[in-house]
Amino acid sequence: MVERFSASLKAELLAEFDRFISRHGYENRSEAIRDLIRTALVADEWQAGKAEVVGVVTLVYDHHRPNLLNRITRIQHESPASVITTTHVHLDHHNCLEIIIARGKPAQVRALADSLTSLKGVKNGSLSAATTGRRLS
Repeated sequence: MVERFSASLKAELLAEFDRFISRHGYENRSEAIRDLIRTALVADEWQAGKAEVVGVVTLVYDHHRPNLLNRITRIQHESPASVITTTHVHLDHHNCLEIIIARGKPAQVRALADSLTSLKGVKNGSLSAATTGRRLS
């Protein structure tokens, strides 16, 4: 069932929101509002720390760095977060991209990401917070 509600906004804020909708390709305000609400709920899920979440850890690193790949692999095996899958891409002669999808409590997934992104030889690392989708409609 779909519920309707109304919201009051200043004209300037609504105009900026409409430009946001246009830039991001939404068909209408409702779709944009639904996405923003879901984004806020996922952030809240991570903040609360109780529900199982999914995170995507992205690493760019120098694969010539001694033992770096072994340390990356060891950290994944020892993590309390469950590593679901990884993808390894050779970007050029020196650089690799590793994408690691992990599931667990937010603190576990964050700890995994922090331990990987802080390794010497990792040039860039980030964590993208996601959800299992169980709590979203």
